[in-house]
Amino acid sequence: MPDAIWIDRQTALVELAQALEPQAWIGVDTEFLRERTFFPRLCLLQLAAGGRVWCVDTLRVDTLEPLMAALTSPRSRKVLHAARQDLEAVYLAGKQVVAPVFDTQIAAGCIGLKPQIGYADLVKTLLDVTLAKAHTRTDWSKRPLSAAQLEYAADDVLYLGEIAARLSSRLAELGRGHWVDEDCAELLDPNLYEPDLARAWERVRGIAQLAPAPRARAKAIAVWRERTARTRNIPRAWILPDAALFAIAQTEVAALRAPGALQPLNDELAARLLPDLERAPAEDAEPGAPQDARPSPEQKALMARLAAIVDRRAGELGVSAEILAPRGELRALALGNRATHCLGGWRAGEIGSRLLEALE
Repeated sequence: MPDAIWIDRQTALVELAQALEPQAWIGVDTEFLRERTFFPRLCLLQLAAGGRVWCVDTLRVDTLEPLMAALTSPRSRKVLHAARQDLEAVYLAGKQVVAPVFDTQIAAGCIGLKPQIGYADLVKTLLDVTLAKAHTRTDWSKRPLSAAQLEYAADDVLYLGEIAARLSSRLAELGRGHWVDEDCAELLDPNLYEPDLARAWERVRGIAQLAPAPRARAKAIAVWRERTARTRNIPRAWILPDAALFAIAQTEVAALRAPGALQPLNDELAARLLPDLERAPAEDAEPGAPQDARPSPEQKALMARLAAIVDRRAGELGVSAEILAPRGELRALALGNRATHCLGGWRAGEIGSRLLEALE
């Protein structure tokens, strides 16, 4: 493999951008840490193009701004594997979404490989190359990185171009290139990486099952927790675990004013949360995410019929049923939600129309 070019000076990014600018494709990967923070801490940006590999020390350079024109140029395809978290890490560092994107994990699923296939498994499957796995738990914030760590990081982009070429060829044979184009285009929405704070409660499972009054308090707590975690850049659960969120939501506001009533929050955080609870509506009229509700026996039976339809069509196409319609979407359909992924785009013709017929 070519030796990775190490970049830890801001001035070198301009030269790198010039090298990337004429390329037809650019392999992109990141190494980041998130165990102790709300936002990913980008530690390394790996890029591959034209037979070369670069490792950018994002802890040493001031900004990625010189690279963003190349990383967002419509002239070159950016190849990533399981792209969403990498795109988020670069977006938060550069405030632009890398584009256009070809996600090799999405493409692999569309030709019939495992939907969540890992990069190393895909390299082995398509190229018969075995990659080292010794540094999957590396602390990428520590310097200097060893030669073995750099080789591991470089391998993560080295094979992306060849994998993309093979996947693209098979997609063309199957007539499914537009499947991947549509699914990858959805990754370019900046709202994925800066979600609406006011809708933070949607990620908390079980809120829809609460009565209207505690549901209103639970939503207020979830939004407050999200805002606090972002501000302090620490994980949500470090502010307040879900179990404690529900316990507080089940308590009347008047009782929550008592000292210690908002445990496990310390006095400072409790004092900050209480005004949000006092401003929350007495009852909530919007029940919550439809997929969070409990299905009736009739709805469970409908889910089973829908799943049988999807399984049968997936078998005909030679892909996983998850590619066409994950079970969570079938649950949502059975509960009356029609704003589901499986009814739109390329899926409308492959499975959506069949599901709608079954729902009539």
